[in-house]
Amino acid sequence: GILDYSREKSVMRHVPDNIFYRKGVFNGNYTANPNKDELAAFRMYYKDIHPNRRNYCLIVMGLNTALRISDLLKLKWDNVYNFETMYFAPISYQRAKDGKNNYVTLNCNATDALRAYFNERHPTEHEFIFTKATCRRQPINRVQAYRIVRTAAEETVQDEHISCHSLRKTFGYHAWKNGTPPALLMDVYNHSSYKVTQQYLGIEQDERDEIYMNLEL
Repeated sequence: GILDYSREKSVMRHVPDNIFYRKGVFNGNYTANPNKDELAAFRMYYKDIHPNRRNYCLIVMGLNTALRISDLLKLKWDNVYNFETMYFAPISYQRAKDGKNNYVTLNCNATDALRAYFNERHPTEHEFIFTKATCRRQPINRVQAYRIVRTAAEETVQDEHISCHSLRKTFGYHAWKNGTPPALLMDVYNHSSYKVTQQYLGIEQDERDEIYMNLEL
């Protein structure tokens, strides 16, 4: 029968879009504090528990590139793979939000996930990367992507506060925790100020906490 996506679309609009949060609430928002064991369990769900290379690749790419889901779903294989040299290359794409060209380097986790999926699928260069199993001409839609992410979260960390945007924000939070300069984070997210980035990643309180934790007089 015809599937009714209206309820899921409504949920997508209202679910807090961060991942692995403290249960406490600060200023009405869940404050970010990702647990790496939970993150690993979530990431590996479609590799170890319910194997699906497409879904695993979607989550790994989301976590490791900080691309919006709209940009991820528009990627074709020739955006990430050079069919002449037979090597994976930095992602070259046009951002959906502003139409600007952008480039993203693929790390080992992203490349390994793509390679395993590529070897299973044997795609042509102009095929979308994330398509239905029954139709390789069109990408899956945002509702289907949300369902993939939500299922992994529910089955591994029992966290209902999640969306596809969680992957993008989780990248930024971990980059910040690893010491990435604020100016670079602003550039990754195309933000106008670091204040916007702080609010986006929910790290304002974390940064204030570190002032007190790192100073002992």
